[in-house]
Amino acid sequence: MHTTATPLIDAEWLAAHLDDPGLVVLDASFFLPNQGRDAHQEYLAAHLPGAGFFDIDAIADHASPLPHMLPAPDFFAQAAGALGIGPETLVVAYDHNSFMASARVWWTFRVFGHERVRVLDGGLARWRALGLPLAAGPVAAPPREFAASFHPGWVRGLEEMRGLLGDPTAQILDARSPGRYAGTEPEPRAGLRSGHIPGSRNLFFKHLIDAATHRLKPADALEREFRDAGVDPYKPVVATCGTGVTASVLALGLYCLGNDDAAVYDGSWTEWGGRDDTPVDTD
Repeated sequence: MHTTATPLIDAEWLAAHLDDPGLVVLDASFFLPNQGRDAHQEYLAAHLPGAGFFDIDAIADHASPLPHMLPAPDFFAQAAGALGIGPETLVVAYDHNSFMASARVWWTFRVFGHERVRVLDGGLARWRALGLPLAAGPVAAPPREFAASFHPGWVRGLEEMRGLLGDPTAQILDARSPGRYAGTEPEPRAGLRSGHIPGSRNLFFKHLIDAATHRLKPADALEREFRDAGVDPYKPVVATCGTGVTASVLALGLYCLGNDDAAVYDGSWTEWGGRDDTPVDTD
């Protein structure tokens, strides 16, 4: 599916519209276990004025042994409503870790049928670089009624990934670092094998981000990154990573190019690499 809509919001625009009644801003910051940072504590210390906190570990399927898997639609609807989000709300997600979880929140809302969701381009780093105001402490929003549907086309599970093995038309793209993809760098979670899904290609998600501005790269540079990774960015792609979080950054980048046919493997390497019945490559 081709789209011309942008998923990004500029910091200056957002600063001028923070008081809009139909807007909810969410701090979606998340850090890997080996980063040694507490996203909620950092949120309480400094966040965009009026921003709520979206905890991807809390708004998740708690029956699954895998981290922050998508919850049931009803659970998500209750959580979104508790954040003050209704069917017409414009949701703007941001984070303080290279789009890592704001892109995941963007993908999640769309999976559950809410298209009025955007990502703050550059996140908290750009907001601070522009000298825009910050606030501290928790934020509580009046609850709203939110109804969730489910879009299965943007989600892949274990058996669907097995079905792609050996398919020459499948485009599986791994967002982890080159070392983790090649199996030469340890996984941040214990107990996982090293390597990648056979047939997958590698595009480290940080390669889509301009290191100087913290924003996503322009379209021509994004296209070059995908093509250099051996992927046609205008055909369907399944993005994977460690736990389905940074894979969403690849989905965001593809959407910026007009490609709405990107799915995320929700269990990602934590599921695939944590099993003994799934093949692994290191080439």
